[in-house]
Amino acid sequence: MSNALSNQIPKNLMFRYRIPCRYLENQPQGLFELDADYRLPSLATLEGSPTFAEIRMGWRDDGLYISLKVSGKKQSLWCEETQVHESDGLQVWIDTRATHDVHRATKFCHWMIFLPTGSSKSKTEKLTKPVGRCLKINRSREVSPAINRAKLMIESELTSDGYRMSVVIPQLALFGWNPKENPTLGFNYAVCDRELGWQTLAIGPQLPMDEDPSLWQTMILVDNIKK
Repeated sequence: MSNALSNQIPKNLMFRYRIPCRYLENQPQGLFELDADYRLPSLATLEGSPTFAEIRMGWRDDGLYISLKVSGKKQSLWCEETQVHESDGLQVWIDTRATHDVHRATKFCHWMIFLPTGSSKSKTEKLTKPVGRCLKINRSREVSPAINRAKLMIESELTSDGYRMSVVIPQLALFGWNPKENPTLGFNYAVCDRELGWQTLAIGPQLPMDEDPSLWQTMILVDNIKK
């Protein structure tokens, strides 16, 4: 392979990462922040991508738990529940069967977007409430039966230079969720910010990571507590 060609290929496309997700003994409540042991990497730094967010994730039999902290912002957040794709926030892709040899999403694939603000109880109130959406993946072969089955639980807090957010993705929102029989997931995340850019797990938005499960990484649900 010539140097010119190798320089055009994203470095992360040459690797398949296996990332542990640790078991949570106690169920987090409210606006929680998981311990540092649950921190997820940002492997996209190999491509020179920015790092401005700390994302941590754990699992229980009843679903996935995520805490996010974004810092370093000088501008205000831009979040709007009618334009979730363009808003500042967290996007997550999950394949409960970890099928990495297909390029179109199956019924086991899920795409979720979480915004720290952007909603309100009424048209007269400010858009201060967090937002969570399950969305259909573009070009998907099948739509997940769980796409509107359960409510995504979100808590958030604005800080002087960013925000904190905690998310619970219940098992009812994850078609095919079965940690005992299928402890391996296809997984990808992107923290999107109009000011700071995109922080991703590995592959960045230069490739169709939002619709191609073969570009997602492998996550192992580690049973580190119960033996």
